[in-house]
Amino acid sequence: MEKKETKEEPAAAPAEQENGPLIEDEIERSKVGIMRALCDRQDPETKEVDDLMIRRFLRARDHDIEKASTMFLKYLTWKRSMLPKGHIPEAEIANDLSHNKVCMQGHDKMGRPIVVAIGNRHNPSKGNPDEFKRFFVYTLEKICARMPRGQEKFVSIGDLQGWGYSNCDIRGYLAALSTLQDCYPERLGKLYIVHAPYIFMTAWKVIYPLIDANTKKKIVFVENKKLTPTLLEDIDESQLPDIYGGKLPLVPIQET
Repeated sequence: MEKKETKEEPAAAPAEQENGPLIEDEIERSKVGIMRALCDRQDPETKEVDDLMIRRFLRARDHDIEKASTMFLKYLTWKRSMLPKGHIPEAEIANDLSHNKVCMQGHDKMGRPIVVAIGNRHNPSKGNPDEFKRFFVYTLEKICARMPRGQEKFVSIGDLQGWGYSNCDIRGYLAALSTLQDCYPERLGKLYIVHAPYIFMTAWKVIYPLIDANTKKKIVFVENKKLTPTLLEDIDESQLPDIYGGKLPLVPIQET
């Protein structure tokens, strides 16, 4: 008698794996709700932010609700102090804006806005630390406002061509890093550092240990000979700044 072949039923494991992300999202949504409720008790301004912001702070602290809540509440206090008008007036940062040290133009293939920081246009001896802090916040607010619906991150190109000791501003860099990590978590998608001179590594050794692990993964030093091909992996030629082999001219951030 011929044995009838039977089809084996698929194992349960693949189904569980397939549903894994859905369950994970449910857990994350639940944590967002718990965190919102906890923070709202301590600061009613929590009601004014959306769930995406709560989620960014939660992810920045590896979904630890207590740590994320502490971080978020500090942010709300900082925001009232730094942005009492809801924005940074350009008159308050006129000196930093006048050097056109930050430009913004185009989006990468994921729809993330591109911002270019030109290191040799920053001279700390001709400015003041408080204005630079406000300028950096102004920049981040501009970038976030330009993000397409559904996008939460941006891409930055840090151009250090011609950078020298007169441009070195360790205190300013650390203040900017602190603001990015503590007040705008999970906003940076990728940072390309291009044209980095050897002398920059002295400053980098001071800064690097203070960068959190998640941010470190997003930083890429690009070799000069591979500059255009590397950027074109993530940015279409039509969206890439012309100084890197693309077709878009750089536009100072205050003019965007």
